[in-house]
Amino acid sequence: MVARFKHNLHMTKLFLHEMWVLARPYWVSEDRWAAWALLAVIVGLNLGYVYLSVIFNDWNNLFFNSLQNKNSDEFFHQMFRFCWIAALFIGIAVYQMYLNLMLQIRWRRWLTERYLEDWMADQAYYRLQVASQGTDNPDQRIADDLQSFVEATLRLSLGLLSAVVTLFSFVGILWTLSGDLPISLGGVTVTIPGYMVWVALLYAVLGSLLTQMIGRPLARLNFQQQRFEADFRFSLVRLRENAEGIALYQGERPELATFRDRFGNIVGNWLAIMTCRKRLTGFNTGYTQVAIIFPYLVAAPRYFSGAMELGGLMQTADAFGQVQSSLSWFVDAYVSLADWRATVNRLTSFRASIAAARAAALLNPEIIRAVSPSQLLTLDAVTVALPPAGSAPIPAAPGAATTTLPTETEPSLESQASTPLLRAEVVFKPGESVLISGPSGSGKTTLFRVLAGLWPYGNGRVCLPADARPLFLPQKPYLPIGSLRAAVCFPSSVDQFSTAEINETLVACGLPALAGRLEQIDHWAQRLSPGEQQRLAFARVLLHRPNWLFLDEATAACDPATEAALYGMLRKRLPEATIISIGHRAILASYHDRCLEIQKGETIPWALG
Repeated sequence: MVARFKHNLHMTKLFLHEMWVLARPYWVSEDRWAAWALLAVIVGLNLGYVYLSVIFNDWNNLFFNSLQNKNSDEFFHQMFRFCWIAALFIGIAVYQMYLNLMLQIRWRRWLTERYLEDWMADQAYYRLQVASQGTDNPDQRIADDLQSFVEATLRLSLGLLSAVVTLFSFVGILWTLSGDLPISLGGVTVTIPGYMVWVALLYAVLGSLLTQMIGRPLARLNFQQQRFEADFRFSLVRLRENAEGIALYQGERPELATFRDRFGNIVGNWLAIMTCRKRLTGFNTGYTQVAIIFPYLVAAPRYFSGAMELGGLMQTADAFGQVQSSLSWFVDAYVSLADWRATVNRLTSFRASIAAARAAALLNPEIIRAVSPSQLLTLDAVTVALPPAGSAPIPAAPGAATTTLPTETEPSLESQASTPLLRAEVVFKPGESVLISGPSGSGKTTLFRVLAGLWPYGNGRVCLPADARPLFLPQKPYLPIGSLRAAVCFPSSVDQFSTAEINETLVACGLPALAGRLEQIDHWAQRLSPGEQQRLAFARVLLHRPNWLFLDEATAACDPATEAALYGMLRKRLPEATIISIGHRAILASYHDRCLEIQKGETIPWALG
């Protein structure tokens, strides 16, 4: 029993520390003055609400005594008092809610901005995805969990403050109204002062202990439910994003099976939540119902003995209810606390994963990127490896607690036993065009990622010229949802290139039908064919004019004539650019000055015939 208590105390301290690590940055940020001002006003309104409750408690005594004494003048006077007390209650409730929502959106906006920046910085979002067991559903953690964290933190902390202030405001009143309770034990009379305070304390303590025993599994179940819901939603989004490919394969049945399996996880976990919530709700409802009649039962002997009037009985019952409710805050808020704990755990693990991914990129990069002392791009003893088969817990960010979760283990981006894929010792000269080829699975695309600085597994050094303006074209270009102008100009802003310039490049790349549709908003990745998407990517090249261009199967969806035209256009319009292509078509060799073929884990020069 003692060991379990110590364990629970340790876990509570750890949880509160993790919560503070998540919450503190906002309250010391550049928005702190507005945040603290809003919080001060909200707390002031909260205290005002408690003060009105004290006034209303006194009103109960006077109002019900006027009824008992049939004093009509006092009755109407108290009715008038009730009107202005109620008006103040309404005003405080309205503005407390309004200012609370304002503080919520300011806090959530600040947190969302910081989490987005950290997630996108140093390409942490990519490294988390590359890891074999990366953080699940970061979109949900940013979009939903941050909102839940802010709302629950304010609601529960302000609720706890209100409970504490209410307790100290009413415990004195209840102590005075309770009087002394004489109890005879073996001929000895023991007097218990303020006995209803002790009854309320005992009632609340027993309720809290039983609530903890009944509802203990709820935090773990809520954690799992959030994860299962996000997995199901993500699989639905994947279907929408890949609708054509699934339809061509007629893959509806396996996709439907996946949906049913993931939704089955939701249902199974939900049934467990239902069982736990049923027990907890049954206990809480009974606890609340008994609390309504309990103070009258305890105070009835003094009323029937004539020691107090009807107004005193009602005032005592109200004061007992306020004290008991304050002491039972844990019972009433248990479900919300379980949800809050699950949210904090998810955000803590997400934050630790981002920190570890960024640390792996900045503090201990395995493949080092450096500035070349010459105009050459060199791969110096570069070994490209596959991701490690195993994983280890990710260390927490500096100042954060290390979290061990029962349902989720975050991977390490550090290599444990990486498998070498290929080795490269190559020099690329400015202005030349080089083709890198090799059999499927030999590591061509992985080498492309190494050149882009995305791949963290391996060792060696990649040196780029100081004045390099690189641009990387993957096989499947990224097309943002929005206007065609934004899709063509990506990643630059839409106002960086003129309309005439954009239209001319679209025509040059064989897309004249798109030239007059720059303001049309669409899901262009679904609207355009793979070949059109690749030609649009070449239009980006002409607009941005890089001096180092890297292409990974960037014309694989184009016909031979279009492919030849695109490469010829690059040589004509970007004569000084270095072009490094990755591809498997033999015809590509004729568009390049030299070729490198990946064989048996090495890059070997391939002479042109």
